[in-house]
Order: sequence, then C-alpha cells, then structure tokens
Amino acid sequence: MYKKYGKRILDCTAASIGLIILSPVFILLLITLSIANQGKPFFSHQRPGKNGKLFTMLKFKTMTDRKDSFGQLLPDMQRMTPIGRFLRKYSLDELPNLWNVLKGDMSLVGPRPLMKEYLPLYNAEQTQRHHVRPGMTGWAQVNGRNAISWRQKFELDVWYVNHVSFYLDMKILFLTLAKLFKTKDVNASSEETMEWFNGNN
Repeated sequence: MYKKYGKRILDCTAASIGLIILSPVFILLLITLSIANQGKPFFSHQRPGKNGKLFTMLKFKTMTDRKDSFGQLLPDMQRMTPIGRFLRKYSLDELPNLWNVLKGDMSLVGPRPLMKEYLPLYNAEQTQRHHVRPGMTGWAQVNGRNAISWRQKFELDVWYVNHVSFYLDMKILFLTLAKLFKTKDVNASSEETMEWFNGNN
C-alpha cells in the first residue's frame, strides 16, 4: 500500500513544504549563481527514471562552461566555481530536484538517477534499480555514496527496491540529514565527480 500510494503522497507533501520553506535560499542561490555562471543558475540533464523513461533533471550549476583551445570542456576540477564547491559539499546543488519530485519524475528516496548512457551496460539484476522512481537520496547514498564501488552501489540500490517501506524511507532521510551536517561520504577522494561506469567486465 505504501509503495503504491503512500510514497507518492509523502513525496508531494514534503516537496511542496520544502519548496515553500526553502524559497529564500532558492532566491539567494539563483542570484548568486546567475552572477557566477553568466546568467545560467541551473544545470539540466536527461536522466532515466522509473522503467528507464527519460526525464530532465534540474540541479544548481556548480561548474562553468570553460573549454580548452580545441573546444573541449576543461576537467571538472578546473571548472568548479567556489560557490559550486560549497554547494556540492552540502549537496545544496540538488535542491532543484524537489521540483522533479513534485512533478513525479523523482521520489525523495530511491536509487539516484544516473547517466542515460549506462542503461545498456546494466546486467539483469542492476536493471531492477529502475523499477521505482529515482530519488534525491537513497540507500546507497547513506552507505558510502561515492566512496563505494559501482558494484556495491548497485547492490544497495536493488536491495532498496526489494525492501521499500515507510520505515526504511524515514531511516534513509534521517541518515541523509545526519551525513549532510557532517559532510560525510560526499566524495571518494579529491575528485569532484564519480568515475565513469564502464559496465560489468
């Protein structure tokens, strides 16, 4: 019952309240990031959601669009802005995901939406992560996030899909808040983004 109806009710209620309460923060970040990123406060990207259906995920823009002499984007570390580094440290860049939750593209809790290019690389078990809506946070995020391997991350995602419950979602949300305050398990090392997934071989 919770998985079919209660989870969506919780998502809509919490996302609506969050957007209202955090509106001053949104406005402040919109102004700051518009200045830092030449009028582009948001980053949008196509990500696979439930059943692999693509949707446009919104995040606050943390990197510039600087390119080298060949027209290629510079490495993440060179494009990260000071405000962007701060946002990533506290996961504030993901606040616009609340809009995706309200629209029904995402849930508060679920496997994080990854690159659409990964879809053909999953094995049969890993594909199960798309049996539910992707989440702003998830079981893998509170158990290591970028500090664990892709194999471990997918195992945790699939375990969550098979054990969805109100109690588990509440546990993940509280653990997420605790980790955000401690800025724990945000990145595996000094790298700013997770390494690319190349399949199971």
